[in-house]
Amino acid sequence: MKTVSVFCGSSPGAEPAFAAAARSLGKEFLRRGLGLVYGGGRVGLMYEIARTIHEGGGRVTGVIPRDMVERELAYAEAGALRIVETMHERKALMAGLSDGFIALPGGLGTMEEFFEVVTWAQLGIHRKPCGFLNVAGYFDPILGFLARAEALKFLQPEHRAMILSDPNPARLLDLFETYRPPEADMARWALDMSKT
Repeated sequence: MKTVSVFCGSSPGAEPAFAAAARSLGKEFLRRGLGLVYGGGRVGLMYEIARTIHEGGGRVTGVIPRDMVERELAYAEAGALRIVETMHERKALMAGLSDGFIALPGGLGTMEEFFEVVTWAQLGIHRKPCGFLNVAGYFDPILGFLARAEALKFLQPEHRAMILSDPNPARLLDLFETYRPPEADMARWALDMSKT
């Protein structure tokens, strides 16, 4: 694992713990020599992690739509800045550049980006680890939803287990290092679900 995408808020959030966690994750990237791929912004948690890695001499690649660059939201000084035309292009390029995906606290965009790459993993499109840095229990309600989806037979246990989670950056990245994806067999999955 050489490069990891981080999806996170364009806001710093209401709790200082969120920005502190972004910086802590950035320092762990530096310690491990991991490159960052992120949304390219100079706002919110995106800025906190990118600035930490950039100022520490690490590799940062921002991927940002052109209209956001034109609104002066890009953190161009951080390193490589890849400008795309659409959000779809942004997500595809980030996925192609990355060996894993982490979600920090964020809103709708963060959740949409994270669950799209998890869905791709479920379908066998990639075999890369995906996880939540569960700062201050931020993702507990989503983890509860996933448990309920599994209990109600909308999610297979092996697919739920693909979503790693830990509040500690080092432990989360340790889970990434040892991650072994399930074998994707969507035909069997659909058949199993139809029997419930």
